[in-house]
Amino acid sequence: MFAVASGKGGVGKTWLSVTLSQALVRQNKSVLLFDGDLGLANVDIQLGLQPGRDLGGALAGKYTLAEAACGHPDAGFDVIAGRSGSGGLASLPAPRLKGLLKDLAALSHDYDQVVLDLGAGLEQTVRQLAGLARTNLIVVTDEPTSLTDAYAFIKLAHLQDPGSDIRVVVNMAASPAEGERTYATLLKACESFLKISPPLAGVVRRDSKVKDTIRHQMPILTRHPTSDAAADVEKLAARLIRRQ
Repeated sequence: MFAVASGKGGVGKTWLSVTLSQALVRQNKSVLLFDGDLGLANVDIQLGLQPGRDLGGALAGKYTLAEAACGHPDAGFDVIAGRSGSGGLASLPAPRLKGLLKDLAALSHDYDQVVLDLGAGLEQTVRQLAGLARTNLIVVTDEPTSLTDAYAFIKLAHLQDPGSDIRVVVNMAASPAEGERTYATLLKACESFLKISPPLAGVVRRDSKVKDTIRHQMPILTRHPTSDAAADVEKLAARLIRRQ
């Protein structure tokens, strides 16, 4: 299970979650993409889906979490959509959140891989979802606020579980070298203050095709499979599978 987190919005976290899910399918894995941002859910929007069931209904007890999953016919993975505007996971009563975590852990056994698209922020509920995952992928860009918030997320995740597998993905990089420099800045802070060295999982280059695919509500590996960003995420997926 991979949790995709950022600490802040606007870094392409949901796009990366969608693209990583399809890239894992192309590695012959069965995949579930879980939209963990109940208040600002947009996985279904990026994919052009109109699911009849979603996470909000499952949390309300209308159906099970497994029954909320719907298949994306083109991308090949299943999706549990959030419900935009329905309030964040932070507002969930503790027993209901505990039930969600238990149900999600049980459902994960039905898939080779589960990708959790976590909400932006550092709330305890976001970190509890992240705690389910075997690997936390922290998405960062070269913006100072992104670096600061990514560091804050890594710090809290490390304090919660010192043995957690935390890796960094640099998104929207001008070049691989620029991406590595951004990673080096974050790594220096982690080593200086936390005494940990989260590895670089991958660099995804800035690519004009990304906006085009979001505008057309299609995965980039479907619409522009040979684009730079698509190739970078496929490399990321292959690397993650090898290192598990």
